[in-house]
Amino acid sequence: MKKIAVFCGASSGFDPVYTRQAKELGRLLAQKGIGVVFGGGKVGMMGAIADEMLAQKGEIIGVIPHFLRHEEVEHPDIKEMKVSKTMSERKVNISKMVDGYIALPGGFGTMDEVMEALALGQLNIEQKPVAFLNTKGFFDPLMAQFDLMVKEGFLKEENRKMVLIDENPEKLLEKMEQYTHPVIGKIVDTVASIDNKKN
Repeated sequence: MKKIAVFCGASSGFDPVYTRQAKELGRLLAQKGIGVVFGGGKVGMMGAIADEMLAQKGEIIGVIPHFLRHEEVEHPDIKEMKVSKTMSERKVNISKMVDGYIALPGGFGTMDEVMEALALGQLNIEQKPVAFLNTKGFFDPLMAQFDLMVKEGFLKEENRKMVLIDENPEKLLEKMEQYTHPVIGKIVDTVASIDNKKN
C-alpha cells in the first residue's frame, strides 16, 4: 500500500486516548513510508494525524470541499491540498488516490465515508481493504450491528468479512496488507440468494 485514506472526526472526543492513537497511527504510517490522504482539516482527529505525519516528514495530502476552506478549518501546513466542489466529489477524489481505508473514531462524516468505501467493496467496484482502528472499543456497537445485518439476512457473511478491525495500529496495518478481497457475485445474484433463503 502506497497511500491510505484516513477517515476521522473534526472533533477530538472527550478522552485523550483518541488523539494519542491517531498520532500513533500517523507515526507508524510515516515510518512505513505509507502516505495519508485525509479531509484536509487542522482540527480534531484530522489535525492530530496531520500534525504527526508532518512531524515525521511523512507524505500527507488533504482533500477539502471548497466551502470548508472559508470556515477556518483548512490545515495551513499541508502543501498538497486538493479542493473539491462538494462532499461527494471529495470522496471520489480520495478513492482515486488510495489503496485502502482506515476509519478512526468520528461522527456522521466519518461514518458516511467509511460506509461508502464498504459499499464500493460489496459491489466489487473496488477491492481495497477497509479497516477500523477500534480505540477504546469505539466501534464495538457498529460491529454488533453488522453481525445483526447478517443474522437478519441484510448482509452476506462474505461481505461482513470485508470489515477489518483491531485496537492496535500495527496489527491493523498487517491485516490490511494481508487482505484478500472476497469473490463476490453480481449484486442481482446476491440479492436473489438472500431472498431465496426466505422462501
